[in-house]
Amino acid sequence: MSEDLIQRVIIPDLIKKKEKKEKIVALTAYDFPSAKIVDHAGVDIILVGDSLGMVLLGYVDTIPVSMDEMIHHTKAVARAVKRSIVVGDMPYMSFQISIQKAVENASRFIKEAGARAVKIEGASSYRLEVVEALKEAEIPVMGHVGLTPQSINRNGCFKVKGKRQEEAEEIIKQAEKLEKAGVFSVILECIPLELAQVITQRLKIPTIGIGAGPFCDGQILVFHDLLGYSNGYLPKYVKKYVDMNKILTDGINRYVEEVRDNKFPLDKHSYHSKELERSFYSKKEPKKF
Repeated sequence: MSEDLIQRVIIPDLIKKKEKKEKIVALTAYDFPSAKIVDHAGVDIILVGDSLGMVLLGYVDTIPVSMDEMIHHTKAVARAVKRSIVVGDMPYMSFQISIQKAVENASRFIKEAGARAVKIEGASSYRLEVVEALKEAEIPVMGHVGLTPQSINRNGCFKVKGKRQEEAEEIIKQAEKLEKAGVFSVILECIPLELAQVITQRLKIPTIGIGAGPFCDGQILVFHDLLGYSNGYLPKYVKKYVDMNKILTDGINRYVEEVRDNKFPLDKHSYHSKELERSFYSKKEPKKF
């Protein structure tokens, strides 16, 4: 299909999908080639998550990720995308300092990086103010409740949230407050499917689940997880559709072996010059591979 005929997904489309009970598909992407693949596959939302700190940059968690790193990767993703809604993930301390700083950093995602929305973790009273301020600045916001990775130092570890009644009710309230503040959707991360079902039924905006069961309006996974790029630990909620780690490892091992055995490159992988052949090999034929 011609790129001129590609119809961009817009935020009202997501609301319509919820109303029609059509599932929303979201994925992370962190660079140009992966974003191009994801966009071409017809994904509705591409999240440039601060998870890139762990997936691409080798950090132990998302805390060290900077605004400049997020802008750098979001720019690359936005250049590739023709259809999907690109959402930039506000990293740790990019919105916590002040409302003004939050608006400034969020606007960088839109003006500088080419995203069409941002995501903020949590639903404290201050975060709700941030959402309202961004809405006033015409910056669409995606919410995020349940497990919030930026709270790792307070929580101590990543674990399922909302298993107990009191905590579940608090997460419901958070999601409802985020909707009232003006988010266009909310990510539900690592919560029981029963809780996700209740939240999805109560909200008019779409819920996007990751480790939250099948009742959410949409689903999101990390690009590298579903493709099996790493051979490390994967959470229970991940389905690995391809084992890219094995495919890539096998390919690289073959390359290493062929170079060492002088099987690559061959003549068919090489360039020729008739003039140089006459000059250098007038008396002797070149070695044939």
